[in-house]
Formats: sequence, structure tokens, C-alpha cells
Amino acid sequence: MNHEQLRSIARASLLCLVTGSISLEVYPTLANPAETQPNFSIDNQSPKTDAIGQVNSVSRLSDVKPTDWAFQALQSVVERYGCIAGYPDSTYRGNRALTRYEFAAGLNACLDRINERIASTTGDLVTKEDLVTLQKLQEEFAAELATLRGRVDALEGRTATLEKQQFSTTTKLNGEAILSLAAATGGEPGSEDANVVFNNRVRLNLTSSFNGTDLLIIGLQAYNFRATDSLYSRGTIQGQLLPNSSLLGAGSTKLSFEPEFPGFSPQTLQADGGVNSVSLYKLAYVLPLSQQFAVFAATNAEITDVFPAITPYASDSQGAISRFAGYNAAVRITGGTSGSGLLAGAGFLWNPSKQVGLGVIYGNGTSPLPQDLGLLNTPLGGGFFSGTGALAAQLTLKPISNLDIGINYAHSYHEINILGTGLSSADIASIRFAPNAAQLGQVGGNATLAILNEPINVDSVGATATWRFTPQTSLSISGALLFANLSNVNASTTFSSWSAGLHVRDIFGKGNAAAVIFGQPLYRQSTGGIAIRLEDTTPYHLETFFNYRVNDNISITPGVFWLFNPEGFSANDTAVVGVLRTTLTF
Repeated sequence: MNHEQLRSIARASLLCLVTGSISLEVYPTLANPAETQPNFSIDNQSPKTDAIGQVNSVSRLSDVKPTDWAFQALQSVVERYGCIAGYPDSTYRGNRALTRYEFAAGLNACLDRINERIASTTGDLVTKEDLVTLQKLQEEFAAELATLRGRVDALEGRTATLEKQQFSTTTKLNGEAILSLAAATGGEPGSEDANVVFNNRVRLNLTSSFNGTDLLIIGLQAYNFRATDSLYSRGTIQGQLLPNSSLLGAGSTKLSFEPEFPGFSPQTLQADGGVNSVSLYKLAYVLPLSQQFAVFAATNAEITDVFPAITPYASDSQGAISRFAGYNAAVRITGGTSGSGLLAGAGFLWNPSKQVGLGVIYGNGTSPLPQDLGLLNTPLGGGFFSGTGALAAQLTLKPISNLDIGINYAHSYHEINILGTGLSSADIASIRFAPNAAQLGQVGGNATLAILNEPINVDSVGATATWRFTPQTSLSISGALLFANLSNVNASTTFSSWSAGLHVRDIFGKGNAAAVIFGQPLYRQSTGGIAIRLEDTTPYHLETFFNYRVNDNISITPGVFWLFNPEGFSANDTAVVGVLRTTLTF
């Protein structure tokens, strides 16, 4: 929007001039500034514009009443010279009669148009009768016109300053900083409690539009979660409480905003930089082809960018404090919600109506790697159309206004024996079996590596529903089944997971929220072939949190979750993880 356009709006928009303010945006909002993980949903990339269009008849302005001589006089001038601007719906919003200042703004626009006619040597001449009418109107509204012109001059000065200082004409910047204190106790017999840790995660998102409807997202991230080694994730709460159940970053003690692979890349098992090093966690381009259909492509993205959240506590910065609670296990396939933008992929979003939506993505975790160098070098494989990847879809339904349903399916292939959800230790080396001599020989005789060094296919199905039985209170339920089969070994496992949660908004003040969530993390429901089950009992998860909104930009969330029979072993003590999370958005 250039200076001349702003000048035109300032003189023509009656409502804005009367109130003395105008909202200027570089371009329409494409992502929710309070949630700095922009979602690709069509609602977010079909910008709503409030462009001001010309209305060339006073009688078409539905909130102006033609009751006095001034209206009649101005109407005749307007209809001859087309000099009043209004909104496309022929109203000035608010459905009320024009005030004297509003009327003066319209008169001022006509005076400008008449001056242009007089100064120009082309066009129809202005009649003497119209000049007399305008002079009379000027005298009647002299005070309002003087005030009006002062406001316009001040607005133009502010506009010039804005143009000099604006960040970009095509790009908006928003950010989020999470600061947390966490402590934990329990876990494996003999393990020591975790000391209080102070962690942070900072994200900056640049959202750009080049034609007003498309969307380019560039997300930068830094965090200080670290592991002292890449394989067993020592140096994390999971590694401290459950040292024998912390392979490759998976585990049930993970925090919602904690990356699945802290400090290293699962693609190459190489360090990803030092503490708080800046990395690219999101790079995606979304192009709507119609109001209902959009396509996208990304080199760094997550499954949750494509699939709308169904539970009201899915946000990792404002909602649940644990990794388990926010999303259905069927959504978290192949590291697709790793917190580090692991996937590259492409897909589409289709919303044929307000009640139905479909998102589909093909995602791959090894797209930048030209060659598969094996388990100890590039464990996930190599290439965009090979290696670890998934084809996933979510059907989102809204049969009635207070009920949301999400149905998920995914087929994924993994070069190593993992589920890629990060929700429990059973995720890694997920199908247990006794390796033979040949399998042991490929990895130097290490049984754990031999089990891990087997490709696997996983079919995931899940459903989530949220029922808002009052405007502030909702009940969410979720369930998933994951059917895993090794490609080269006769071994299979079926995993299950479920949860139920009660969420309350505006509790003890507007904007606050609280929730209680209970469920079962991934559990080895059954096995087939030579697969074995090491776990001896069912794990359970109980969580509660309170999100206190200090203001629109700051929230504080104390919360705690309990893990009963953590990782599915009755010998493990109940683990308790307490968190105090502060989120700042800008």
C-alpha cells in the first residue's frame, strides 16, 4: 500500500476519519500471531481484505438517511461527480446515521473532486449551481471541515513515518520465547532424581505473501535442550530418570516444547550446533488455487502444520505441557512432530465446505541425503523418494457447531526399526526379536543395533473428537492403533494409545485455561511372528495444567504430569514431572 493509496483512504473513509484512527496492515494476516507455528490451513492463507471501493450514489449507502436539505444537496453532487467512497457492501459499518463529521468527510471528498475538475482542461465543466450548493454546504460545515483536514494532515504524517520505518511490504514477523523450569522424580530403580533445569526455546517466523493469497513461511529456532550423546540421550530428563529407556530421544517424559532429537540430527547422527544455535525449523510455501483448495511444498515442516488440531490443548506453548497429551499418536508418525522440522514434503488441503476438510501430505525425512550410508551414518536412509517417509491424511469433520472430529490414517516406511512418534521408549527398536548370527554380524555383534537395523512398515489409524458442551468447557477423546511389520523379518507388533481430557476456558479470568488429561501412552498391545514383548504392564499418564494469561503477549503455565508404570514396566517407580512454563509472544 503506497502513500497515495493511504492518502485516498484517509480522505474517503468517513468512519475512520470520525474516530480519528485507522488500522494499517502491511498485508492481511496469514497466521495467528499468538501461535508461532503457522498452520497451512486454507483459513490461514485466504486473507480477508477490507478494501474500500467506490459507491457513486448516496442513496446506496444503507446507513445514511436522506432526511434533510444537506443530504439532498450532497446527493445531487455525488451522483454527478462520483466523489464518495464506501465499503463494498454499501455501508459504513455499524448501521447508524451519518454524523456531522462523517458528512463533512463526504463533502470534503466532493470538494477535492470538483477542484480536480476545475484544474483539468479535460472533462465536463462544473455547473454554477453545483458551486453555489457546495459553497453553502462549506459554510454549514466549516467547523467540521477544519477539524477533518487537521486529522488528515496528522494521519498523513504518521503514514510517512510508517513507510520509512516499516519492516517489509510483503513480510510479517512474529515470534515466541518459551522459558521453563522443570524438575522430575521417580523412574527406574536406582536412578537419581533430575535436578531443576532451566530451558528455553525461541522461534521467529517470517510469513510472506507475494500476490495477497499465497504464503511463504520461514521459521528460525534456537533452544538449549541438549543431550550428552546422540544414541541414548543422556543429559535429558528422560535419560536421567529412565536411562535404559532413552534411545534416540524417544520417551514418555518429554515436554511439549522439547525437541524430539535434542542437540543432534537423526538423519546423520551429527551434532546440530551448540546451545542456542539458530537453525531453520520451517520452510514452506502454500499456494491456494481456489477458496477451497490449496497446494503446498516444504523442505522443513511437521505433520501438524497440515492437520488442524482437534484438542483445545494441542499448542506446545499455551496448552499441554507433555508431548503425549497434545496430539493423537497417529499424527506423530516418522518424527513428523519432532520440533525440528524434520520432514520435507508436498501435499494439498481441500475444504469443500465449513463442515468438511481434507489434508494430505507425503513427507520424507531424508530428502537432502543423496546416499544411504547405513545405520551408524545415515540411519534414516537417503533420497526424497526413498528412505524414511510417510503418506498421511486427516479428514476433519464438523457435523454440528460444537463438535470437531479428526480421522487420521498414515502409511509410513522407516529404514530403521522405529515408529517415529517419540512418545515412548517402545518407539525405538519397536519390534523386539532375537537377532540371528547374520543380523548380529552386520553391526559387530551388538544385539540392540541388530534389532534397530531392520526396516519397518507402519500403518497408523486414529480418531480424535472434541465436544464443547458449554461455550467454555469441552471434552476431548482420542485413540490410535499402530500396526508395525518388519520388512525382512517375520515379526509384527500392534500398538495402542488413547486419552481423554477436560478443558475449561476463561477460568478465574478471561483468556485463562485449565485442563486435566488422562490416558495411555503407546503400549504394545499384541505381537506376531518372532516378535516379543518385554513390557509387563500397561503405562498410564495423568496431567493437569493452568494457563494464566497475564496479557495478550505473556502467559504463565504451571503444570505437572504423572507416569504410572513408566515405559510399561511395573518395576519402575511412578515418575512425576513438574513444569513452570512462561511464554512470551510478539
